[in-house]
Amino acid sequence: MAPTFNAIGLAVADMAASLSFYRRLGLEFPDGAEQEPHVETTVAGGIRLMWDTHASLQSFDPGYQPAPPSGGWAFLCADAAEVDRCHGDLVAAGHRSVNAPWDAPWGQRYAQVRDPDGNVVDLFAWNSSPQ
Repeated sequence: MAPTFNAIGLAVADMAASLSFYRRLGLEFPDGAEQEPHVETTVAGGIRLMWDTHASLQSFDPGYQPAPPSGGWAFLCADAAEVDRCHGDLVAAGHRSVNAPWDAPWGQRYAQVRDPDGNVVDLFAWNSSPQ
């Protein structure tokens, strides 16, 4: 039997700041999760998203050093207006815009913002039915 893909992890400097950002995008976390070194939530399809503080990672890997952000996540929005609203909400909350909403040539309304750890988070909606 082959391994089954099950989870994606994110290393964070400040759990409370990270969870606040992702709650604005609709992810749910238990009350008090902000004080935990490890937090996870399950999304559509059963995939777990996991957050670990840098200190938590160093507790079992003393050589762990945070790396510059690379990669990120994409959130599907219901429509172009939701892309614009989510981007505006995150920017108003103090998060840095990478790209303000635009109509991308590949048929999506698209925007990008950085999470508290500098990861780029994409917001998108199909302008028409996906190909």
